[in-house]
Amino acid sequence: MRLLIVGTLNGQLSTATKMAMAKGARVTHTETADQALDTLRAGRGADLLMVDVGCDIAALIAQLQDEHICVPVVACGVDTDARAAVNAIRAGAKEYIPLPPDAELIAAVLSAVADDGHAFVFKDPKMVEMIRLADQVAPSDASILITGESGTGKEVMARYLHRKSLRRDKPFISVNCAAIPENLLESELFGHEKGAFTGAVARRIGKFEEADGGTLLLDEISEMDLRLQAKLLRAIQEREIDRVGGKAPVKVNIRILATSNRDLQAEARAGRFREDLFYRLNVVNLKLPPLRERPADILALTEHFAERYAKANGLPVKPLSLEARRFLTRHQWSGNVRELENTLHRAVLLSTGPEIDVEAIRLPDGSRLDEPAPSLGIAQKAAAAADAATRSFVGRTVAEVEQDLILQTLNHCLGNRTHAANILGISIRTLRNKLKEYSESGIAVPVPGGEARLNFG
Repeated sequence: MRLLIVGTLNGQLSTATKMAMAKGARVTHTETADQALDTLRAGRGADLLMVDVGCDIAALIAQLQDEHICVPVVACGVDTDARAAVNAIRAGAKEYIPLPPDAELIAAVLSAVADDGHAFVFKDPKMVEMIRLADQVAPSDASILITGESGTGKEVMARYLHRKSLRRDKPFISVNCAAIPENLLESELFGHEKGAFTGAVARRIGKFEEADGGTLLLDEISEMDLRLQAKLLRAIQEREIDRVGGKAPVKVNIRILATSNRDLQAEARAGRFREDLFYRLNVVNLKLPPLRERPADILALTEHFAERYAKANGLPVKPLSLEARRFLTRHQWSGNVRELENTLHRAVLLSTGPEIDVEAIRLPDGSRLDEPAPSLGIAQKAAAAADAATRSFVGRTVAEVEQDLILQTLNHCLGNRTHAANILGISIRTLRNKLKEYSESGIAVPVPGGEARLNFG
């Protein structure tokens, strides 16, 4: 883990630095927020910023957002800095650590940001075979394409491959190609020079250079624009990149991993993905099976999540009842591991007895997953549904029907944008634009995990 400490606090941060290093973190220290920004722009990235409350944390976080540098900020200060702590949290800091530092608290913060959310839990023979193949190819420098439905654990597999590779001591850098606006993705990948475009206030090292010597994960690569795909292909083939506004190419030494929940070969045939780039990425394909085809993994993950969320919420760890186990293994899990995780988090909170029973296994709205369907015949159900759907359309605009369809599909997918976009048959970028319009109109939009909230900025 890479930790960037910002500030001085009379040398107390030096103690925090030593504690963090003792826990295995790679620590960089700057005295000012401007120096921290320069460090991040230069490609010496960080997984966490620990910032003295004496710094202007609000301005720092705003600048990070403006430059699309995604890194969590934790504020720290002496015990008497109560007002500064509150202001830091309001400004966007994730947590506040009182100083002088406590070794256990430092360890807890680092653990929360490290790999706890990337544990690879598996027992099913299908996954055992998949891991055997992953172990075999991980030490190579071959590009690997990881495919599978949304929520199957593609990024977790990518991190596993990096840990098993010869580059394990070098950076692992992940870029979500679907989450970054198209006009900014090129700069995010390849970097830019100062003044290359409006808003380029300083030179910025891109993810390719930041990952130099290590591994670069291109998450959801099917969402990348065709024009940028051509530049990516050249970068992989030539092992060099051109910064936006740069005058000379920059050599890089990285291993490329990519993920997609789409059939990239079919996308290539349809002209939506470059065929030559597909073959360059697809030296080895690891196709993760959906959770419904891995029953042994369902139970292993269930126990893992039940324990994890009990501890996270200060609750006793409870076993699952036999009936609950049977139900969980029979469920289809269209959202895969992500859906199972959300379900178990709710079950831990809703369980009232000595065991987690079926009664606690519910949908986000509180309804039970095992509620029987009304006792109608198949033909009756279909006719009733078709009649109700037809009546519901009359007198409504196309935009209103579209809005209901999008929000209901997103709610069904527990807020998972990528999965919802696939079901709707639209791009993730189109979906995000629609959701932004709805939020700005004051309409509650489901977020990952199944809840709904308004977006105020």
